[in-house]
Amino acid sequence: MEKDKALVVFSGGQDSTTCLFWAMKQFGKVEAVTFNYGQRHKAEIECARQITEELSIRHHILDMSLLNQLAPNALTRDDIEVKDGENGELPSTFVPGRNLLFMSFAGVLASQIGAKHIVAGVCETDFSGYPDCRDVFIKSLNVTLNLSMDSQFVIHTPLMWLNKAETWELADDLGAFNFVREKTLTCYNGVISDGCGECPACRLRQKGLEEYEAIRKERFDIVWLSDR
Repeated sequence: MEKDKALVVFSGGQDSTTCLFWAMKQFGKVEAVTFNYGQRHKAEIECARQITEELSIRHHILDMSLLNQLAPNALTRDDIEVKDGENGELPSTFVPGRNLLFMSFAGVLASQIGAKHIVAGVCETDFSGYPDCRDVFIKSLNVTLNLSMDSQFVIHTPLMWLNKAETWELADDLGAFNFVREKTLTCYNGVISDGCGECPACRLRQKGLEEYEAIRKERFDIVWLSDR
């Protein structure tokens, strides 16, 4: 197992692409894994493929189509409406067991390629109530993976305590702001870049972008005034 090698769980979206740039800065060797689980838009897989190719990252695509059969939801079925949760319910985009399975298979792949580090873009700040995006789940799974394979994996979640504005800021700090904005796919309707502007994912992304651009403008104005 290589101490300076990382595997990034990668969807081609804003969060995982920011994590990919973060991992490229943190580790000497980086590979990415994308899961094909019958998601509504195959554009997600193609987007991930194009990004990794452009960044010269070795890219693995794993077949997880069984998840579509076990957990029908708005991300895999056209006849289920994409909508936020109401009255304490989870959004229709929640896929039961998705991160449990994805991270477990990422651990198996990491063991095969000799990667000690696993990087995921899960976040407890802007997580829509998904239970498998919580820090306690990730920490528990890290222990389970290590016990199950008698290994010493380290799961990194650089976005865990960041809101969307702070995630944009991190991308900017990594020199990847324009790349993330123009080349990633977050939209539930399969529209790259700024998306459809209407689905919950697009609204969350745009809200964070507007908040960060306001902060960036304020900082610029302060610097400009101080230099006068």
